[in-house]
Amino acid sequence: MTLRRKLLLVALCTLALPVAGWLYVRQMETLLREGQAQALVASARAVARSLVVTHAPLPPGGNGWYVQQAVNPITVDGYGDDWAPLTPWSQSLDKRGKLLLAEDRDWLYLYVDVRSTHRTRADAADANALAADHLILGLRKGGQLRRYLIASAAPGPATARPLDPAVERFPEWIAAQWQEDGSGYRVELRLPRALGLDGLGVGIYDAAAPDSDPQAADVRPLLGYSAELSHELAQLAPGNVRARVLAPQGWLLARSGRLGSTAVPAGEQPGWFASLVYRSLLANQLEDAEPWTDDAPRLDVREVNAAAGGAPSTLWRQGEARGSVVLAAAVPVEQGGKVQGVLLLEQSSRAVPLLANRALLGLLATSFGVLLVAGGILLAFATRLSLRLSRLRNAAERAQANDGRLDGQMLARFPMTDAQDEIGDLARSFERLFEVVGGYTDYLRTLASKLSHELNTPLAIVKSSLDNLEHSLTDRNALPPEAAPYLARARDGVARLGTLVRAMSEASRMERAIAAAEPEDVDLAEVVRGCADAYRPLAGTRRLDCVLQDGPLRLHCAPELIAQALDKLFDNALSFTPDGGWMRLSLRAAGDGAEIELANQGEPLPAAMQGRLFDSLVSLRDKATPGDVPHLGLGLYVVRLVAERHHGVASARNLEDGSGVAFTLSLQGMPRQRL
Repeated sequence: MTLRRKLLLVALCTLALPVAGWLYVRQMETLLREGQAQALVASARAVARSLVVTHAPLPPGGNGWYVQQAVNPITVDGYGDDWAPLTPWSQSLDKRGKLLLAEDRDWLYLYVDVRSTHRTRADAADANALAADHLILGLRKGGQLRRYLIASAAPGPATARPLDPAVERFPEWIAAQWQEDGSGYRVELRLPRALGLDGLGVGIYDAAAPDSDPQAADVRPLLGYSAELSHELAQLAPGNVRARVLAPQGWLLARSGRLGSTAVPAGEQPGWFASLVYRSLLANQLEDAEPWTDDAPRLDVREVNAAAGGAPSTLWRQGEARGSVVLAAAVPVEQGGKVQGVLLLEQSSRAVPLLANRALLGLLATSFGVLLVAGGILLAFATRLSLRLSRLRNAAERAQANDGRLDGQMLARFPMTDAQDEIGDLARSFERLFEVVGGYTDYLRTLASKLSHELNTPLAIVKSSLDNLEHSLTDRNALPPEAAPYLARARDGVARLGTLVRAMSEASRMERAIAAAEPEDVDLAEVVRGCADAYRPLAGTRRLDCVLQDGPLRLHCAPELIAQALDKLFDNALSFTPDGGWMRLSLRAAGDGAEIELANQGEPLPAAMQGRLFDSLVSLRDKATPGDVPHLGLGLYVVRLVAERHHGVASARNLEDGSGVAFTLSLQGMPRQRL
């Protein structure tokens, strides 16, 4: 990974700033909502106490039967078509059926749906009617109760007959409709509201269930929407708040007000994106608004049930308007230690989402602005740092030539040595290192000439001493026969040392001669052809092929240097080519220059030596051709010097088929001198 990418990755750590800010804004939004919830609960408690103190018509405690308002005219026919809008809020009857109650201006309607697959039929007037399937209807008024038996042997009209003695102002019989099918039967009837009933009970007797009580009826008080209680509630409820009084079971008894919100200027109304941000990033546990609709006769939600148990509770839910939230607070209405109902206050607010969104968006804008600035600064710093390091790397690469020598001009202007930071220290360290390496390299390059100069005198002394010793011993005839081999070996060692000294001196002279060679325009094809003709007699049993292109190939070069390099290559190839083998000398144009290649049959080059063959004092010939005269490995070094003098390069490679090796001279020509 590059330095710029690493610093960019470090810059991304500043993302912790907007994350921490988001958590802070979310916590502040939670605290703001909790404060608003506590204030609404306090208002709800005050309204609940006021309802009790003003003796508002609160419902009695305990279970009751809820009477809904008829939304359309109801025809008493025993069918449930007219009851379809009220069916979702039916009330259970001992798990055997369900009960629906509705009222209009004049009548109280009752609809009972009983599920029974086994039927025992009898009319209400029959003697065994109490042993058959039937209903017990109980009516209560002013503490008096009268029960009626509803039974029928066939679908159609039925008569509810009294089971108890006559009671004043209670009807002697009640007309009903009885309908049935394979799943059970349904009973529908109506009672005049003028009766003023305050309680009603319905009992179901199933002849197939022996545990049924034939004369039991669960009499409960009648609950319904109260206009008087609604008026009283409207006097006490705060403004911009929707208030509802509910029975402990969640039935709606009174309501007033409507959901309003704090006035927000038109230009600051939250849009769909702001609403999405608030609900996704800030708001916690926003419930759906569907169960809290205003027209529902019953609210069966967790908060109402908790308040019915005596514990106040609050809830935040989605508002009906876009960008709004609703806070609902439910508190018990208690009198004498008994919960008689639940007061529910709902308040819509756009201020909380608006303030939270504004704080969050401001924080995000600031955080991302700081992030962009910090990232830009770090990126610029990383770019400058990487450019400085690249300059230092390029200078270090250019300071070293191909032959290992150091460029003195490059070292004289080594970059960033005057910088005062760590990169300046590194540049100065590189400069000192290159100075030391350059001095050591120059010492190694001149070591051969120095050794050859210093060894000449000791070698001359040793050789003259051996000559004098041999002459003196010969004149006296005192040289024993067993000493002659030792004297011969000493002379041979002196001769080999002399050869080494001359070779080292020759290498130094060769470098100076190559540097001083004068270029000229020549036909390189004629030079290569002439060299090939001269090498054939020397090849012996080996075959030498010469491959040239058609036409001349002119190049501004030193032909004697090229011929000298070819001599070294031919001498090297001749040493490694077996008897009867082949050699191939070829010339071809390559761009503005030329390529000369000499390939020979033989063993392939070791992989470790392919990059070092053209260095000084490196040779493999001692392993290929035994001889008494050591080979110093200067031939291919001269080839490299000739190639570099022509702005080219010398290379060696194994042939693709593995049959031998090929040495290539890539030449670009020598620069022309100005007059």
